[in-house]
Amino acid sequence: MYLICNSDNLELINKLPTFAKNLQMNIAALVSGGVDSSVTIPLLKAQGYDPHIFYIKIGMEDQDSFMDCPSEEDIEITTWIAKKYGCKFDIVDLQEEYWSTVVKYTIDTVKKGLTPNPDIMCNLLIKFGAFKDKHGDEFDKIATGHYATNYETEEGTFLSTAVDKVKDQTYFLAQINYLQLEKTMFPIGKLPKSEVRRIATEMKIPSASRKDSQGICFLGKINYSEFIKNQVGEIPGEIRELETNELLGEHKGFWFHTIGQRRGLKLSGGPWFVVKKDIVNNIIFVSKGYDPVSKYDDTINLEEIHFLNSNHNYNNLSKIKFKIRHQSEFNSGTIINGENQRAILSDIKISGIAPGQFAVIYSEDEKTCVGSAVISE
Repeated sequence: MYLICNSDNLELINKLPTFAKNLQMNIAALVSGGVDSSVTIPLLKAQGYDPHIFYIKIGMEDQDSFMDCPSEEDIEITTWIAKKYGCKFDIVDLQEEYWSTVVKYTIDTVKKGLTPNPDIMCNLLIKFGAFKDKHGDEFDKIATGHYATNYETEEGTFLSTAVDKVKDQTYFLAQINYLQLEKTMFPIGKLPKSEVRRIATEMKIPSASRKDSQGICFLGKINYSEFIKNQVGEIPGEIRELETNELLGEHKGFWFHTIGQRRGLKLSGGPWFVVKKDIVNNIIFVSKGYDPVSKYDDTINLEEIHFLNSNHNYNNLSKIKFKIRHQSEFNSGTIINGENQRAILSDIKISGIAPGQFAVIYSEDEKTCVGSAVISE
């Protein structure tokens, strides 16, 4: 059963005596103006909390650059929400921190020929990082609009998956540290997206019908390739077929391409998929067909594994579920975490194993997000 949140019961809640409200806990609510984070506010108010709303400004529109990440509309929506629900509201400017950490990480990673994940690093370094460093001591919990849940045992806090398996965002939270995890609060984690939309519409939240955000926030209206072009440049290189070494065409730099990529190759007679990169010689290798054998492997080599709850002993962890990208489906496998090898052995061969990307590890019942590791070559 889902929480029924409408204007009638919100008015009733606001009339309740102080002792009936949950005012003992100080909540910082990170609201971007989007539908998910916006709905956290009526949900928190309905539970008796009095959240302090923060809008984190990370777009680079004030910098002398080509990027334009307009935040004016989002700030207007967030301001409207704060006024509607009588919440304190502040804007936190983390542009400098975002550029020096998340953006730098992204650029450095693509220069190495690897696949970055800025969204994972944003949660670690900005939302639960720089923001927590500045304001974390003032609040008991940091509430966000992530589709995720958490639970407590005698060993502490564990990150767990959302009710809505399609929208579940634990993949993007799998690098946060334990002190950050303890602060997390996910008001919409037990609701399906359809219910979140319904509440937003009922509450007349301006972003109720807004499409879900796509891509990386700091890019604004600029697509990923344009951003990389501006930061790294272009150097022409060869595109060759892996199986025959035949020269098929030319690309503008290996950093524009990731393993498993199909679009943007501009090759005839396809479909073609990127299956290998030679970063020393700036060569992209591709294979032909909708399901080429060269796309698949059953071994995912890992760098050091980060476990979310360091209080729990994972020495006997063996059979797991895992994801190598943000998707609703889980893969099954066995984890090896030894001195000589760290890897996931998948039960079946899978495609799109991209070094630099994150492999996220889950319990066999798909309920607990155990941790994550960078995929190595």
